[in-house]
Amino acid sequence: MTFLTVDIGKKVYPNGCCAIENLAFAAQPGEFVAIVGPSGSGKTTLLNLIAGLDRELDGSITFHSRQAGQSSPRTGFIFQEPRLMPWLSVQENLELVLAPQARAHPVTPLQDWLALVGLPGCSALFPGQLSGGMQRRVALLRAFIVEPDLLLMDEPFQSLDAPTANQIRILLQDLWQRTRPTVLFVTHSLREALSLADRILFLSAQPSRVILDIPVDLPHPRTIEDLSVQKLHASLLDQYPQLLAGQIAPSRERPRIVHPCMR
Repeated sequence: MTFLTVDIGKKVYPNGCCAIENLAFAAQPGEFVAIVGPSGSGKTTLLNLIAGLDRELDGSITFHSRQAGQSSPRTGFIFQEPRLMPWLSVQENLELVLAPQARAHPVTPLQDWLALVGLPGCSALFPGQLSGGMQRRVALLRAFIVEPDLLLMDEPFQSLDAPTANQIRILLQDLWQRTRPTVLFVTHSLREALSLADRILFLSAQPSRVILDIPVDLPHPRTIEDLSVQKLHASLLDQYPQLLAGQIAPSRERPRIVHPCMR
């Protein structure tokens, strides 16, 4: 069953610049989809359109709910910065997204959630008292405790050092496998996409469209350092040298890539 269908004929900015044109794809329930494209290709714009934060487009974005009467999915959005409220404690930042009844009678106590993400005893701390990695853990938890149907992630780990980012990618995979939302994860890093996603959509330069859609049939959890990830990364760029610049040779010039995890 398809969960999300995106069919954007055109998205034009107020200044007349066309950001997206003829971009279409579908996502399945519980699928982790990475979106990779060059700077300025409209990746953040695409997430904003899917989230409903921007409704000015020529085309359609359709959700296919499995629950009768549900018109739109429960959506979480993790931005490039954690965006925690600095005047609220960790607990208050988390409670901010919960319905009143969930705060009063939580299925899983917040202390248990905090322990799960490696932050036991941190509920009374304020964001300014946390490291960047700890703030990211709170931001991840804030997105997952509402059990979203759809989780949108816009380059959420770009400002972290490599060891911290690796730790939080593993945490993300653990949380995702527990609740299985559909994830759309924007990144500039092909290695990061390969370490996380079930599938990768590659976008062209602006105006963006999908130029390549590949499955990543590797077991979770993965890390950027995994040999299988490194081999697939090298294979893709060998087959499509300009892929990360948003360009791909016609199939008649370059045969479709074949690697072990796509057979």
